[in-house]
Amino acid sequence: MERLNQTSSVSEFILLGLSSWPEDQKPLFILFLIMYLVTITGNVLIILAIHSDPQLHTPMYFFLSVLSFIDTCFSTTIVPRMLVNFLSEKKTISYAGCLTQMYFFYAFGNTDSFLLAAMAYDRYVANCDPFHYVIIMSRHTCVLLVAISCSLPHFHSLLHILLLNQLTFCNSNVVHHFLCDINPLLKLSCSSVFVNDLTIKTEGLPLSSYTVRDRVATLVYTVLSSMLNPFIYSLRNKDMKRGLRKLMGWRKS
Repeated sequence: MERLNQTSSVSEFILLGLSSWPEDQKPLFILFLIMYLVTITGNVLIILAIHSDPQLHTPMYFFLSVLSFIDTCFSTTIVPRMLVNFLSEKKTISYAGCLTQMYFFYAFGNTDSFLLAAMAYDRYVANCDPFHYVIIMSRHTCVLLVAISCSLPHFHSLLHILLLNQLTFCNSNVVHHFLCDINPLLKLSCSSVFVNDLTIKTEGLPLSSYTVRDRVATLVYTVLSSMLNPFIYSLRNKDMKRGLRKLMGWRKS
């Protein structure tokens, strides 16, 4: 905290959110509360179904259970703060809280991508080398892939946080977004952001102007995707349907 106070004269940021109209706040609160509850319920059911059904103890469903857990964490990083801001007149987040949210936002978001790549590799081995599938996709390999998928994004996220923490924010503290993201924060810095920009461009990320369209796009690949993933991976999957029916049947008994 001492380091944070030394590098920034801004103690908090104001998140403008999705709409500044007072009449929009309660409908948005209800909408995102429902989406969040659906996200948590769907992903938790997938995790419980996979762990309660021995027939689902395969690499693919192991990755899927981890993905569901990460989606739950990813959504929790974003939505609760949005819900609070919808009902608050003062839509603020502390400097430390903003950096913390951004850290987990990037960490869980990139972990999602790594896990999807691991799932794609699992399906590639299953289809292209089925005779050696059990050997290649051993438990050790699966755990190693998950460990890499979870650790590398955290190092990547930490890099951006450490670079951002070197900046000075002494002008406006208004963030034109519904969460703490790196590009809107860089626009508020009154010190050089050369190293930060160079790091972002090296990674090949397109810099956004964060218009309304950009914020909607962010909603789609964060909140909406986390909510839809349980339906995508369960409704068209006979094994998952059986596992969910077995789980619900066990709950009723």
